[in-house]
Amino acid sequence: MALKIIFLEEFGKAFVPKSLIPTLRKYMLKAGFNEVPYKFFGLLFYISSLVTALIFITIIYPYLKKFSLVELSVYAFLGWFMIQFLFAALSILLVYFYLDIKIYYRTKGMEEELPDFLQVLSSNLKGGMTFERALWSSIKPRFEVIGSEMAKASKKVMTGYEVSRALTELSDKYDSLMLKRTVDLLISEVESGGNVSLLIDRLVDNLKEVKSLKDEMSASAIAYVIFISIIVIVISPLLFALSFHLLILILNFVAKVHFATQRVSNLPFVFSKVSLKSEDFKIFSIITISVISFFSSLIVSIVEKGDVKSGLKYIPIYMFGSIALYFFFVKVLGLFFSGII
Repeated sequence: MALKIIFLEEFGKAFVPKSLIPTLRKYMLKAGFNEVPYKFFGLLFYISSLVTALIFITIIYPYLKKFSLVELSVYAFLGWFMIQFLFAALSILLVYFYLDIKIYYRTKGMEEELPDFLQVLSSNLKGGMTFERALWSSIKPRFEVIGSEMAKASKKVMTGYEVSRALTELSDKYDSLMLKRTVDLLISEVESGGNVSLLIDRLVDNLKEVKSLKDEMSASAIAYVIFISIIVIVISPLLFALSFHLLILILNFVAKVHFATQRVSNLPFVFSKVSLKSEDFKIFSIITISVISFFSSLIVSIVEKGDVKSGLKYIPIYMFGSIALYFFFVKVLGLFFSGII
């Protein structure tokens, strides 16, 4: 019997339920992927199997040697299954998170390109083109997101789709209120036979005015952003670094007092030795600073942009910046306190 070689793509398809394939394909199209990456899913399965094997052999299996063969088989199966399941669930969540962020930025890019695209569409209509022809001619290389989506809609129209149906499917594809309202107005004007170019000009003016107001609101919130950034990136690490060295001073003082009281037996009180370690406080400081930086970056995103997803780029800046400054302040204050200690 010939050995059948199973490739990555086959493995990826095998672990995706058939009922989820249409939904998955639509979701991948939203994120800008024309094909479902079955090879990547298959690669994730191989990686998860390798990681599961390493964890099982190095951590789980040594604790199972004391059991009988039957118990060993049962526990080994349950241990392998749980590790593989957890790793697969984590991989799915990470992939979903990446695709969700990709869709969000793709939607934002489409909203930013929409006024310029409508301007070109209006110019084509004023030049005497039909709406279908003007829509196709408005697709330019500089419109990366909306250009590709309008190209798909135009191809549907050429194959027999109604314009209203193609544009409605495009607006329903993305969670964008701006795009949906624009498409609804265009469809109603095209179907009523009105002056579409005049409507588009008014839409462009309104969209640009909305963008200008959002920019003004973002600029007015810059003071709050600067204040939060200074508190999180500079002040918070400085205070934790100062607390770290003050803790070392207190621990040294208590240790000396404890040693002195041990030598004097007739004192009415005794200083006990402190079990707290400075390194434990350093770990606590790093974890606390990371948590503060993470949530502060989300707050800054909400204040500046109005939503959380647009500020994910702030997370590594705040976290790594604050932790790096924490270690810097620990070194600098260590030189200052070295004479006292």
